[in-house]
Amino acid sequence: MIDLTVIWAAIIGFAIVAYVVMDGFDLGIGILFPLFRVGPDRDAAMNSIAPVWDGNETWLVMGGGGLLAAFPLAYAIILPALYAPLTAMLLGLVLRGVAFEFRWRDPGHRRLWDAAFTLGSMVATFAQGLTLGALLQGITVEGRAYAGGWWEWLSPFSLLTGFALMVGYSLLGACWLNWKTQGALQRQAVTYAGRLGIALLLAIGAVSLATLTLEPRYHERWLSYPGILATAQVPLATIVVTALFYRSLARKREVQPFLWALGLFGLCLVGLGVSIWPDVIPARVTIWEAAAPIAASCSC
Repeated sequence: MIDLTVIWAAIIGFAIVAYVVMDGFDLGIGILFPLFRVGPDRDAAMNSIAPVWDGNETWLVMGGGGLLAAFPLAYAIILPALYAPLTAMLLGLVLRGVAFEFRWRDPGHRRLWDAAFTLGSMVATFAQGLTLGALLQGITVEGRAYAGGWWEWLSPFSLLTGFALMVGYSLLGACWLNWKTQGALQRQAVTYAGRLGIALLLAIGAVSLATLTLEPRYHERWLSYPGILATAQVPLATIVVTALFYRSLARKREVQPFLWALGLFGLCLVGLGVSIWPDVIPARVTIWEAAAPIAASCSC
């Protein structure tokens, strides 16, 4: 049944997808930045994202604000549970933004600002992966409040998702540079994209297998019959999209590899939805339990 709660969940989900699409590639460029030649290549990489990077965090704000407005219980549980990685993410985004501006305004310390740009991109990306992993592995909830410890978010699984997201964003960054640059930098980006595509496929497999061990319902949703007839299409589609990605690279296409890389992220998000829907806190709180109450009408 589609009601206002489902609509708001879709809006927040759209904001998350838009953020991954819009901010993933420029975070990936930041992660790859030390590998580019100092001078024209780094400047070209920066210039490729200059028109768009500053507005990409808007989708992150929309997602967080929508969570507070539409699902206040989830907001009240998730924030205390994930203060550390979320704070690290915000600090990383701030550092990246400051470095982006000052590398042009303070050329005498450009190497320092380049390092800060890379560090901020890595911290923000890794923290986002930690957050996702911590949500998937489960948050301790008692009643209507978070009841876990300070370090509950830190686990081998959350570290795995953190590294996996770094690989994924790096792939998006390499594909973006293949699209937006020319010459030696473009050839370098194609080489990195080829290597990162394999790394991402391995990371997706590792995260997927590890996810099945976290909660009995994950295992049931993915592997129980007859549901497996539908869920099996997700890994099959991932293999097909990966093949199309490498074919587009081999044919020296510029836009298509980026779109196929986004397709891989889209399939990962579909898999995430299969695992957790309709929960907003997986295996703990559904979207209807976390939804803001309907305002009571007053009779005057």
